[in-house]
Amino acid sequence: MSNFAYDLNPVQHIVADAVGEPGKRTFFLQGRSGSQLISLVLEKQEVANLAISVLQLLEELEEKYPNLPPVNARKKALFAESPVEPFFRVGQLVIGYDEDDDKIWVIAKALIINESGRVVDPETDEVPSVRFVATREQMRALSDHALEVIAKGRPTCPLCGRPINREGHFCPRSDGQAMPIIF
Repeated sequence: MSNFAYDLNPVQHIVADAVGEPGKRTFFLQGRSGSQLISLVLEKQEVANLAISVLQLLEELEEKYPNLPPVNARKKALFAESPVEPFFRVGQLVIGYDEDDDKIWVIAKALIINESGRVVDPETDEVPSVRFVATREQMRALSDHALEVIAKGRPTCPLCGRPINREGHFCPRSDGQAMPIIF
């Protein structure tokens, strides 16, 4: 598929981030190419999966192409640009590597629900998609930042594994014998 609603090739800026307070955050992928600023909404787990997939891809590339220059792992401060106005909610992410240009690309396809309440096949032309093309360094920074953002979420209960909200958490495993957990 080469018909993109937006083709950010190459991006000057790319980040996976969140807005809001833990428990009520909205996660997104944002990229800028020239005057185009595109933000897409994702689920927290999708951001985590993207970050892990990029790190795995980078590791595979180091093994497959030992002559590639190493990715600079130093910390780079990433930030989301305002306004964060999502173009669509992501239904599918595809990641790959362009060996000729030494760039990693991510294609995000929209989640579209038709009139009958069914998800439209993301391979059809009616589903908008956005392509982000970035350097290995940019994608490494995106992954590191995304994992930090995810780690800043709500703590999990040591007994049941559910998130603990600011208002407190009543653990079902305490069988009603314990006070609610509050942080």
